[in-house]
Amino acid sequence: MSVKELKFDNFITQIIDEHNASGRFGGRVHTRFPPEPNGYLHIGHAKALIADFGIAEQYGGLTNLRYDDTNPVKEDVEFVDAIKEDIRWLGFDWGDREYYASDYFDQLYEMALQMIRQGKAYVDELSPDELREYRGTLTEPGKNSPWRDRPVEESLALFECMRAGEFPDGSKTLRARIDMASPNINLRDPVMYRILHTPHHRTGDKWCIYPMYDWAHGQSDSLEGITHSMCSLEYENHRPLYDWFIEQLGIFHPQQIEFARLNITHTVMSKRKLRLIVEQGFVDGWTDPRMPTLAGMRRRGYPPEAILEFIETVGLAKNDSFVDIELLEHIVRDDLNLNSKRRMAVLRPLKLIIDNYPEGQTETFEVKDFPQDPESSGSREVPFGRELWIEADDFMEVPVPKYHRLVPGGEVRLMNAYFVRATAVEKDAEGNLLAVHCTYDPDSRGGNPADGRKVKGTIHWVAAGTAIDAELHLYEQLFPDAYPEDLPEGEVFTDHVNRDSLVVLPDAKLEPSLAGAAPGEVYQFVRNGYFTPDSAAAAGDKPVWLRTIGLVDTWAKMQK
Repeated sequence: MSVKELKFDNFITQIIDEHNASGRFGGRVHTRFPPEPNGYLHIGHAKALIADFGIAEQYGGLTNLRYDDTNPVKEDVEFVDAIKEDIRWLGFDWGDREYYASDYFDQLYEMALQMIRQGKAYVDELSPDELREYRGTLTEPGKNSPWRDRPVEESLALFECMRAGEFPDGSKTLRARIDMASPNINLRDPVMYRILHTPHHRTGDKWCIYPMYDWAHGQSDSLEGITHSMCSLEYENHRPLYDWFIEQLGIFHPQQIEFARLNITHTVMSKRKLRLIVEQGFVDGWTDPRMPTLAGMRRRGYPPEAILEFIETVGLAKNDSFVDIELLEHIVRDDLNLNSKRRMAVLRPLKLIIDNYPEGQTETFEVKDFPQDPESSGSREVPFGRELWIEADDFMEVPVPKYHRLVPGGEVRLMNAYFVRATAVEKDAEGNLLAVHCTYDPDSRGGNPADGRKVKGTIHWVAAGTAIDAELHLYEQLFPDAYPEDLPEGEVFTDHVNRDSLVVLPDAKLEPSLAGAAPGEVYQFVRNGYFTPDSAAAAGDKPVWLRTIGLVDTWAKMQK
């Protein structure tokens, strides 16, 4: 699925259709994607990206990329660059329309002066704790600040002094004068500016006062001519404030529209909580493949087309709900099943020695890349020799019931090669299994014995002489609990991080055709799942491969 294939028919498109019919925006659809550069994008942002870029594309409109860079304490150029890479990876393009809230700091400051002159804003001196106390609660109205009625000229002078850096952090704020008794707590004289003596990644030391999101957001939309400003549902109660600021200033008025954010089981979707997971060392950075970040999913080998399909399947709705992570995995697995070439790899190797195979002899087998579609599939040559690697659990000295792999005296098919029969084992002094000896049937080449006999077991293998040594990383859910934020009192979500979510297999053996594989190329390791080379690591001389996803499709089973 590509961006141009996305089609929407939902409450957002109905609103746009109504605007187009009434001529409110002259038939224009111009959206914006406004990420904060204080972390990496996660899959929840993919829903916002598709709402902004996808819907604008559907109407032949435009989308701006605008960074909400109003808090220099947590922002970094690393996040700016990562966000752009993620957006391009999903197939979206903002053209030459890359903007920053910091582009408008001068205009926002002048607008703030206008608000003060109109008597709609004042400089306050309540401390942060006092601000919270005076704000009231959801059931009790707030109280007016003692500085709420200070003269306009005094507020203007103090605001100029705030900008000049004459006051310490937290000592003063600029607040809108609205209604401290409003049932909407966002309208209780919200803070417009706070003092932060922190350099900004783009403006340097020019500013020591920074606008709050609710002040910067709507005015930035207006300055850019945005028609439809899509937000997640938690901003629905902020819309009256968005509208109020624009109406007081008398400037172009976009339409804010809210939709339900994406919630997925077995993960957290708060950037603040994801930052905690990173900073407390539960994962190896924002791009760790266990993270729900787009960068982590890209590193792990998730196809961008699968993410687009997942978001389109979930849809854009008005009500919050949870989506089973199995649905995402099902869509990823379906995509990879169609597009990933098959290869043989042994995760936990055990040596298999074919005693009656000639010493020093090698041969090759032509093996299809897509055995389920042999007519249109390409192929590669796979080397074979006297010594092979097989999976350790494909041999059992004392087999359990219904075990159909290799056992003493038993016969199995080596995938695409020969029938072999186990004859003996080698062990060390402690009784650990070192190797299995067997004989092969020369008349069963290709797995088709001359006498037509059948076996129940087929196992894969890799020739020892040409195998690539590799380290494999396998992943489980970072949170075993489906709802890691739904916790008993006194517990925090990090108490439930799965400490065994990463399994490292240091001695894997891969067939030699994988030597040139590049990060992002995903292969199905037969019987073991889908894997891709790691773009960020190597274990000494060994390549590191990451398991994108296993073969078991629990979602398909749930549907059945």
